[in-house]
Amino acid sequence: MAADEEDETGEVRRPSSKKTAKKTAKKTSSVRAGNRESESETERAARRVSAPRAMRYAAEQLKELLGRAPDSVSSVQPTENGWQADVEVLELERVPGTTSVMATYRVVLDKEGELVAYERTRRYTRGQIDRR
Repeated sequence: MAADEEDETGEVRRPSSKKTAKKTAKKTSSVRAGNRESESETERAARRVSAPRAMRYAAEQLKELLGRAPDSVSSVQPTENGWQADVEVLELERVPGTTSVMATYRVVLDKEGELVAYERTRRYTRGQIDRR
């Protein structure tokens, strides 16, 4: 009799040994994992990460590429193919801090949050204020 099947009395039988239970759990989890892997490309492409998660992904992946920790994410907006974010990065630290050199990087993420492109769009000193 297989695990978790009913016997003649109508009772559900569970695996009697820990090894059998572990094997059953492994089979069940591998079947579930197999189902996830077999999702179609359109189903995966239809999922979009949330805005907060996109901000975190943009900052983390840019840090990995530049080797500098991002200071902040100043904008994030959805696009047809994913997300676009502007990330502020400290490029050159100076004393006093208001003279430190900052840069704005535009980061493009796909719908799943993977970085597909980035570019530096602006350099400025930390103490500089935009005229608007």
